[in-house]
Formats: sequence, C-alpha cells, structure tokens
Amino acid sequence: MTLACRLYLITPPVLSDLDRFARNLAEALEGGDVAALQVRLKDVSDDAIAQAVRALQPIAQPRGVAVILNDRPDLAAQLDCDGVHVGQEDASYAEARRLMGPDRIVGVTCHDSFHLAMEAADAGADYVAFGAFFDTATKVPISRADPEILGVWQEGMQTPCVAIGGITADNARGLAQAGADFLAVSAGVWNAEEGPRDAVRRLNAEIAEGLAARA
Repeated sequence: MTLACRLYLITPPVLSDLDRFARNLAEALEGGDVAALQVRLKDVSDDAIAQAVRALQPIAQPRGVAVILNDRPDLAAQLDCDGVHVGQEDASYAEARRLMGPDRIVGVTCHDSFHLAMEAADAGADYVAFGAFFDTATKVPISRADPEILGVWQEGMQTPCVAIGGITADNARGLAQAGADFLAVSAGVWNAEEGPRDAVRRLNAEIAEGLAARA
C-alpha cells in the first residue's frame, strides 16, 4: 500500500465569473499542495471551455498543477491540457488515449465498480476514480462507494485511485487513511466558509493525519 495522497481540485460546473474564479484558484493554490485541476464545465459551448482552460492554465501549470479536462479528449488535445478525464458514458478509454497520445494523463470514472477499475487499469489508464463517497450537490451520483474499495485496490493494484464525491475537510482524513492516492474536491474548496486558501490548507492537514494513521 502506498503512503501518498494528494489533492485534486475540480472546478464548479458553471463559471459565471471566470476572472473571479481565476483569482480564487490562485488563492487556493497558495494554501498548499495540489496535484491537479479538472476543468469540469457542463452545458457550455466549446468556446467557453476553451476560454476557461486558457485562463486557468497559466495559473495552474507553472505551479506544477496538471490541468485535466473533463469529458472531451478532442478539446483536451487541442488545448494542450495535461490530461483528460472520461466517464463511462463519455469517450472510451481507447479513443481518449488515441487523441491524447501516450504521454498525457487519461483518467477513468469507475463509480463503485472494482471490475470497471480493473478493466481501465489493464487498458492503461493513468488513474481510476471511485465514488461518490458522500452526498454532493455538484452532480447526482450514480453510485455510492464504500471506502473499503480504496484499501482493497491498494493491496493489489499499482494504478493510482482517486476518491470523489462530497469530499470536504471534515471527511477527507478517513479516505486518505483508507487508501486514496488523490482526493477530488470541488465545493469543499470553492464553497468553504473559510475561503479557498484555508480550505486547501486544512484539507492537506487532514490528508497528512490520514496518512499518518495509515502508516
């Protein structure tokens, strides 16, 4: 079992004020370690997605934060994103890999299914995502995952696993302890009362506590 767990931020599904969100992102990244930012925008045009990616890449990438686009490997490749995340109803892993090439990140949603995760890992996915672990207002979860799946995955598989769904600083520690390699957080940072900087700081502190308990 690996002893590593990092924060993986996800944008809100709607960015009504892109400039303001860019400032919030910069503030969040001042709070501590962040591995990745997934740009996840729903029901918007390709131009709006491109505008968001181009605004956020110069903030994230120089800080070592990978920019991953949700759903759209075609746009991810065109916009020079570091990776793409695909769901079970989106482009297939094979199509995403074809478009992204061998060196960029392709992650796959696997809900609460160890079988789907094994198929994705065997195909070459860079990470698999399990969830939702908690109630979330960001989207209606298709499944509810048990934290036990993270530990079972760590025992036998090398591909990193991401925990997603309703994660906040109040519940992050248990998932880090259970075996998550990454915690995907959206509202738990952007809607946090303490603001994005302190939310990231607190999440990293909770992750560290979880890892200490896992050791």
